[in-house]
Parts: sequence; structure tokens; C-alpha cells
Amino acid sequence: MARILLLHSTVYGQSQRICDRLQSRLAGAGHSADVAPLGEGVSLAGYDAIVIGASIRHGKHNPAVFEFVRTNLAVLQLVPSAFFSVSLIARKPARSTAETNPYVRTFLERSPWKPALVGVFAGELDYQRYGPFDRYAIRFIMTLTKGPTDLRTKVEFTDWDAVDRFAGRVEALATGQAA
Repeated sequence: MARILLLHSTVYGQSQRICDRLQSRLAGAGHSADVAPLGEGVSLAGYDAIVIGASIRHGKHNPAVFEFVRTNLAVLQLVPSAFFSVSLIARKPARSTAETNPYVRTFLERSPWKPALVGVFAGELDYQRYGPFDRYAIRFIMTLTKGPTDLRTKVEFTDWDAVDRFAGRVEALATGQAA
């Protein structure tokens, strides 16, 4: 049984929901998985693997993610670790991999941490949850990327089967098997 820490940086909760799904799948496979907000004073000690999930807001990951990585780099380099990013552009197949998602590529270029496993998931679009600025900024981005622009739209683009496959890869990482 592996002990796995699932940390999330989220604005509207999708990164946490993905961590919760990972936790469920890992627990179903007999592992212990803890979910916590990134930077909430959680100790990284005693885990067989660490996963960090971060959402995109205004085209960037939260600067706190980079700060957390810098502060905890030694542990992240010592323990098997993984990263996943959540964004609406990942709804497009051409932007849904670590190699093709510009946000993930930028993160990996800027970060001193090189996680062994990287995932990319599409988020949820829910115009009614957003404040006025985010609502219109996201609508503008959706216009540019040919996504839904009706302000009544609520659609979850997350591929939960892909999240489940990622859980299997996290399990393999935590137990020292080939991912």
C-alpha cells in the first residue's frame, strides 16, 4: 500500500474535484491518498508520491504553485512526483497533452521541478459562477477558441476516464512500477 499526497491549487474547484477523483480511485486500489489545498501547511514527509494539480486563471498558473515548488524542491526531487494542469483549452485534443498544452509547457520551462508524470485535463465552464470580469474574459477566450459563448452555459469538459487512467499512472509511480 502506497501513501500518496494530492495537493491542489484551484479557483473554481475543478482541480480539487480531480484530486478527489484520484483519491477515490487510489483508495479503491488499496492505497492511502490525502487531498489538501496547496500551501496549507501540509507536511510532505512520509509520502511515497506527491501529486500537484493546478488550474489556469487568466492564462497562468497561480504564482503560489511556483513558490511551493521552489520551497519544497528538495522533497519533490526526492519523492516520485506528478503534476497536472486544468484549463479550458485542454478541451481541444490538440491542446490536451503535456507536449501540446502551452500552459503546461510554460510551467515546465519556468519550474526547477521536473515531475516524473504530467497530466492535462480540461476544466468546467460555468459562466454563472464567475464574477463579471472573469465571465467576460472567459467569454472572449471562448470566442477566440470557438468555444461556448452563451452566458447561460454550464458544461464540464473534464474527461473522467482520462483522470482514472492518470490515477493508474500515479499508482504505478508511487509503487515503483513502470507508468
